[in-house]
Amino acid sequence: MLDRLITRSTLKNLAGATAFARGEDYYTSGLVGDVRDAGDTISARVEGSESYRVKLWDEKGELAYDCTCPRAADGYFCKHCAAVGLAWLEDRQNKKTGPASQKKERTDPWLAIRNYLSLQKPEALIDLVLDAAERDERVYQSLLLKAERLHAGGDLLPTFRKAIDKATRVRDFVDWREAGGFAGNLESIVESLEELLTPDSAALLAELAEYAIERAEDAMQNIDDSNGEVGGIVDTLGNLHFQACALARLEPAALADRLFRLETTLPFGICSFSASTYAHILGEVGLRRYRELAEAEWRKIEPKQKEDRFDSHRFRITNIMESLASASGNVEELVAIKVRDLSSAYRYLTIAEIWTEAGEDDKALNWAERGLQAFPANTDNRLRDFLVSAYLERQRGEEALQLTWIQFEERPTLEHYQKLHAVAEQLGIWPAQRERALVRVADEIARSAAAAASWQSKLAGPDYSLRLKIALWENHLEEAWQAAQAGKCDMNLLIQLAGKLEAARADDALALYKRVVPPIVEQTSNRAYAEAIELVRRMAGIMTAQKRSHELSDYLAELRLRYKPKRNFIKLLDDMAARIQKTQR
Repeated sequence: MLDRLITRSTLKNLAGATAFARGEDYYTSGLVGDVRDAGDTISARVEGSESYRVKLWDEKGELAYDCTCPRAADGYFCKHCAAVGLAWLEDRQNKKTGPASQKKERTDPWLAIRNYLSLQKPEALIDLVLDAAERDERVYQSLLLKAERLHAGGDLLPTFRKAIDKATRVRDFVDWREAGGFAGNLESIVESLEELLTPDSAALLAELAEYAIERAEDAMQNIDDSNGEVGGIVDTLGNLHFQACALARLEPAALADRLFRLETTLPFGICSFSASTYAHILGEVGLRRYRELAEAEWRKIEPKQKEDRFDSHRFRITNIMESLASASGNVEELVAIKVRDLSSAYRYLTIAEIWTEAGEDDKALNWAERGLQAFPANTDNRLRDFLVSAYLERQRGEEALQLTWIQFEERPTLEHYQKLHAVAEQLGIWPAQRERALVRVADEIARSAAAAASWQSKLAGPDYSLRLKIALWENHLEEAWQAAQAGKCDMNLLIQLAGKLEAARADDALALYKRVVPPIVEQTSNRAYAEAIELVRRMAGIMTAQKRSHELSDYLAELRLRYKPKRNFIKLLDDMAARIQKTQR
């Protein structure tokens, strides 16, 4: 069928003369790649200002198309689609005019290669491997490392360090597209290092893994590792190091020195070299040495002040000391460490939580109140929540309510409204507090509208999303409907309200759906089109159930006329309409 649907004439008619000419330029310039023919579907990649994915397929005897470019999202047959069609035509023509053997049934390519290699002489196999090494840097490096290991005999340290240096060398910044190549080279080293995980060479492996981790993390300061490829390889090295240390039975104090240095100096700290991670390997002697090193460094740390900037060294030493104190179960020691940093309200909260966990509720309350006194304005709400809970337990309801109101006054949100409801309900005073809270919501809506009017050319109208959100949470549908009619609201909230109104108030639900469909379609993306069609489908279900098929037909016709240029949307709309008609027969 695709042979009939895809021709130069068809492609030109669909794309138009200008887009077709540009598509032909893409095709002749070799910018179409990864062409895959699955029989009734063709997919490919086209390199333009960025990489675009294109798909062409047979849909009920018509050529359907999709591309990730903005032009295709508007429903047009873009230049990228034309380029892929032309590339497919050339491929089909080559297959028709090529050797007859090309038309034979395909076999498993890997099996064919294996069978071929099994018939070759050793010399021929060597030539094939050398040829592969010339073409693939990873194959070359892997073979070179194996050859140098054989030549080095028992002295493998220099050989591996040299290979690690080469794999982790960075001359310029490596962007995310090139990071995979760097990770691949490093991975080939890891594969070779894994062969050293034996009792005889585990100590060497531990040393080499440390060296590779340090080199890789240093290089990562000049790599965009957004995809996490390099970090994943470094994490593998960390696991390999742990296994090597467990197998090698290294001298505990010396190992503690190495682990402490790594834990406190690596720029990213991808792998854990903490005492808790290596505890059973370090043993009592190693853990004692690790603690000595940590305490010596901790004595150099001054109490943190509010204005102090972030200090990565301080952060690491603090984490180490907290980990050691937690492992020992010494609450006083842990609190003493925490007290060195009282630069925020949250720091007071962490101390309060420690005392709570230890069963010292009075000490916990004291620290929480000290935090509130130190940071009275815009303090951390987590600290306030802690105090609210503590006050309610002690029958200090007025103080609990006051702290909850402060949060709602500072930032009226559904979350803070819910907190206020929980406290006031427990105190038995919710109705009065609710009225007061809704007055605050109304004030906030008016204030926000006035603020927007001061810089917008035209007043867009007040936003009643918060009021609608509260009404939906309380399941007060009439109040929710009034909020939706009072001004603009978040579309997702309107959809949620429409769903709740479908059963009892169908007309109101339809009105809301009709209100949100246009702005969704105007987003011009296949995802938005699919979302809009789902809402239209809901509307169709309501109208069909109420035998309002004529109204449904008129609405669908209105959508077709209004969004005729958006071909992808119209296609989805027609498919949905066809399914509805089929079910009604």
